Amino acid sequence: MTNNTATALTIERVRTAMRGPLPGFEAQITMAPRPRPFSPPPGVQARQAGVLLILYPIQSVLHLVLTVRTSDLDHHRGQISLPGGAWEEGDASLQETALREAQEEIGIDADELELLGPLTPIYVPPSNYMVHPFVAYAPQRPAFHLDPKEVAELLDVPLHLLLDLANRREEDWTWRGAPLHVPFYAVGEHKVWGATAIILAEFVALLTQKKSRGLLRSNV
Repeated sequence: MTNNTATALTIERVRTAMRGPLPGFEAQITMAPRPRPFSPPPGVQARQAGVLLILYPIQSVLHLVLTVRTSDLDHHRGQISLPGGAWEEGDASLQETALREAQEEIGIDADELELLGPLTPIYVPPSNYMVHPFVAYAPQRPAFHLDPKEVAELLDVPLHLLLDLANRREEDWTWRGAPLHVPFYAVGEHKVWGATAIILAEFVALLTQKKSRGLLRSNV
């Protein structure tokens, strides 16, 4: 993948892709650990949550923000996440939930963001949440302010890194005493897997659907 690929991934390209149909489960499953349920067990009602996939330019190259969760949280300790969290009474929508939680976690002001639309919800078995992702754009890198109780580290990830197949890898793990086949994105020293990777997989697929491929291929 060349530098031209990075410059081809403009916010206009993202806006156009977000107006099209979502790839959905077919794209999500490409980065899903196996085995993994995609819906709650019979009779179990999932809690609702919202997360933000926030894009912004750094030196004219689109990036997105990921967070490293602290080691003392109830769920997904030390894992890589998108900013967001649980719906609360008073939230008018799950989009509002995502904005509120992102403000609490990384100090971003909703007024800085252009909301581009939703991605397909994803069920997260360990915490029993149905997570609703939303894509947003800031015209410059936000002045992040991290909540040290929730966020151990913030990652500025170039968007084109996720499109590079060299950064998509798979390993066999033992997870909670059971074998698990895990696809992940290699982001520096970090392994981005689970629900975060599943959400990112749909977003990557959205950007590389047939209607978008001509521009990308002409610059590779």
